[in-house]
Amino acid sequence: MGGIFDLASKKKEIEELQKQTERLDFWNNHTKAEEILSNLNVLKDEIKEIDSLEEEIKSIEEMTELLEMEDDLSLQQEVENNLQNLEKRIEQLNLIVLLSGPYDKNNCILDIHPGAGGTESCDWANMLYRMYLRWCEKKNYKVTVLDYQEGEEAGIKSVSILVKGLNAYGYLKNEKGVHRLIRLSPFDSNNRRHTSFASIEVTPEINEDIKIEIEEKDLKIDVYRSTGAGGQGVNTTDSAVRITHLPTKIVVTCQNERSQIQNKEQALKVLKNKLLLKKIEEQEKELNNIKGEQSNIEFGSQIRSYVMHPYSMVKDHRTNIETSNVNKVLDGDLDLFIEGNLKKEI
Repeated sequence: MGGIFDLASKKKEIEELQKQTERLDFWNNHTKAEEILSNLNVLKDEIKEIDSLEEEIKSIEEMTELLEMEDDLSLQQEVENNLQNLEKRIEQLNLIVLLSGPYDKNNCILDIHPGAGGTESCDWANMLYRMYLRWCEKKNYKVTVLDYQEGEEAGIKSVSILVKGLNAYGYLKNEKGVHRLIRLSPFDSNNRRHTSFASIEVTPEINEDIKIEIEEKDLKIDVYRSTGAGGQGVNTTDSAVRITHLPTKIVVTCQNERSQIQNKEQALKVLKNKLLLKKIEEQEKELNNIKGEQSNIEFGSQIRSYVMHPYSMVKDHRTNIETSNVNKVLDGDLDLFIEGNLKKEI
């Protein structure tokens, strides 16, 4: 087990982080300090779990030796139960080890945009929004809505949320792509089957100082009235901000803060994260290890299909993992697909 999890490397990393916490200027950058402490605690917990698993393995080995000497049904049952529990714990630890990318432990920004299809696609985007909110709730992640744009008749035109919690980006990064829904349309008076598309984009929130220079002439800044979910006004002023980075066509929006200035600052922060990620993509395009290739929101480019008619199935087209319980998935039960894609990266 020591070889698999590279204990020596982890212990060395703990020592280096510990030394940083002892520096007199450690708290000068409060955000960076909290990030270091968070990483330090995560590494310590991993080491503690590995040590505990090794003790459990020794205990099972001793009980197995006793079983070889005497036929004890109760002891045999205990060994079997302990082995099942051990297997689950090792599986969880394997997932944690897989979250070792440069930004996997970070918070993330998740954007949802409906594809072509008008009301149908806007409603589908709203269903995905609810699905991710429910998943975050199950994970005890905190969600901040950065921007929410209602659809004209139903659903949403777009939504941007900040997901806060350990490994948020690592878990959600493979959700990026086009999601397809097939169902009998509740908006079609003839009750015909419709196919809708929506795209998900996931960007890590990078806390370190981002060395990205943005020139004012490269920005198009629009302000508009903030609106909340369900049409409730957040405030009565044009405080929401939309920033378009003209050279890259990247658009970011923010309306969750109380003032236009605060929304602009938050939007610029998000823009810098997206520009840095784009820079990393360009530098490491052949590895494609931070973010998947861009896809058009159209038929044939989807990463996952959700079929509600003529049968029930959710299928991930990258791993071929599928389930017939569509409603359970739409209620936030995504771990089957998230974990499957993490394991695929091995």
